[in-house]
Amino acid sequence: MGFIRPLKKRRVWYPDALAPVFAALLCIAIYPIAKYESDRDAPDRPQQAGKPVTAYAVAAHIAGARVAVLAGDSRTAEAHVQAIAHDVARSARVSDASRPIAHEAARTAVRALPGVRSSVWLDAANFVVMVDGARNRSMDMIDRVCVALQPLGDTLAVVVNLEDVTAKNGDAAEVLSRNCQLRKGGRAFMQAKRQVEVIAPEFRQTFKAQQTRKAL
Repeated sequence: MGFIRPLKKRRVWYPDALAPVFAALLCIAIYPIAKYESDRDAPDRPQQAGKPVTAYAVAAHIAGARVAVLAGDSRTAEAHVQAIAHDVARSARVSDASRPIAHEAARTAVRALPGVRSSVWLDAANFVVMVDGARNRSMDMIDRVCVALQPLGDTLAVVVNLEDVTAKNGDAAEVLSRNCQLRKGGRAFMQAKRQVEVIAPEFRQTFKAQQTRKAL
């Protein structure tokens, strides 16, 4: 009877056992990129909405949620899911209804800005700020107003309208408007454009064209 060699036990590869390790490594690799994407809004500049959600940021949150679930940390997992929902909402220009800006607090916040005379709310979205001089009727002033409002709530729900109280002609008196987090002319989801000026810009341009033709 010949000698029978005992069978060697094969090592079994358990990929699920290392899933937390792989997920953690993925988080470490992607986190710097995702954090860069979320930190591009500098503290001295208005927050920006309407930007597409990046795959890096979503992947980082999904990986983070997976690690948290495997670790039994439901609170952190939920935070990652909420972060994805927040990014998607901002990309779709949907303002956060749970963070409305108190009107009186907003007026107090902008009162200290150089060049601001006074302010008033026309409705829930349109914030009119009267400024002193043409130099203060600018997009930079709108940026400063929006940054001052950021600690109070979600500025995506706010349209700032600047009016020069020292204007001497129709062009200088034209109201400069912009949503805090969007480009000029952009509005948040379900946010209607309101005619703030007494004389619409279209009528003003028509009148100027008529005056020019008469002068010729």
